[in-house]
Amino acid sequence: MSLIDQLVLFLVSLVANTFSAFSGGGAGLIQFPVLIFLGLSFTVALATHKVASVALGLGAVLRYLANSQLERKFIVVMLLAGLPGVIVGGNIILHVPEQWAILSLGVLTGSLGIYSIFKPALGQQYQPKHRDNAGYLLGACMLFLIGILNGSLTSGTGLFVTIWLVVWFGMDYQRAVAYTLILVGLFWNGAGAITLGLLTAIHWQWLPALLVGSLLGGYVGSHLALKHGNRWIKRSFEIVTILISIKLIWGALTTPQL
Repeated sequence: MSLIDQLVLFLVSLVANTFSAFSGGGAGLIQFPVLIFLGLSFTVALATHKVASVALGLGAVLRYLANSQLERKFIVVMLLAGLPGVIVGGNIILHVPEQWAILSLGVLTGSLGIYSIFKPALGQQYQPKHRDNAGYLLGACMLFLIGILNGSLTSGTGLFVTIWLVVWFGMDYQRAVAYTLILVGLFWNGAGAITLGLLTAIHWQWLPALLVGSLLGGYVGSHLALKHGNRWIKRSFEIVTILISIKLIWGALTTPQL
């Protein structure tokens, strides 16, 4: 690629991951379609995007390190429940009708934003709940299912983790976004990248620009989330989910194979 092409990829990655780090997910809304537009196939673009997204988690770690409120039990639950789901999703994506999967994901993603809009107090205060064994077990089952989505599709699945942590475990948006960025961005996407890398090709030539953009975007977006707090994160979450929903549904309905 030329220097200008690398610059375009860097800027796309920076913008996409800054919004993602601020709202709790959604980098694929911008970055993934651009990779396809530039000529990569669906599976190669997905694998390349997954590798680049790991830098988003690393950037978030660098910013949240001094403000860490992560609980060890949640880290264990999210890793033990989510990582197997990511691996399963990465293995089944090549066998699932792409258009139906994307359409379903679009409808579900839009419902998250609408639900948040009609719940003004949602995620504004930290109100822990479902912290008994049964609560953790049910929460882990849902995280496993979200992990399958994360491994098989790319647009906005981190948003499902964010809203689940808010709704089920009573986290505020700021705390939930921190878990999503670090554990989903770094570990889930890392597992997805390895799984897809074993099943399909990765376009390594494009990764330097994507990785630098993701790293900086993760840091900048995390800084904005810490600075502006739950109200702005909630609004950003709602905007991103609605935009992703429109994009996914439109793309699925205008694909001739559906």
